Amino acid sequence: MAVPQNRVTRSKRNMRRAHDSLVAANPAECPNCGELKRPHHVCSACGHYDSREIVASVVDASLDDDAA
Repeated sequence: MAVPQNRVTRSKRNMRRAHDSLVAANPAECPNCGELKRPHHVCSACGHYDSREIVASVVDASLDDDAA
């Protein structure tokens, strides 16, 4: 079983954990609809990425009455 040779002080322990903190999100405004979105991700509100429609929104999609 591994047993530490010397005690790790609070200072050394906290220095090791200095980079473990959470980072705040960096939302950007969607150029198409103005909603906040994550950078380099498709906008969840309108489905656009880099001024192109990637995901068709539910309002735009139309189904035939026979298919439903």
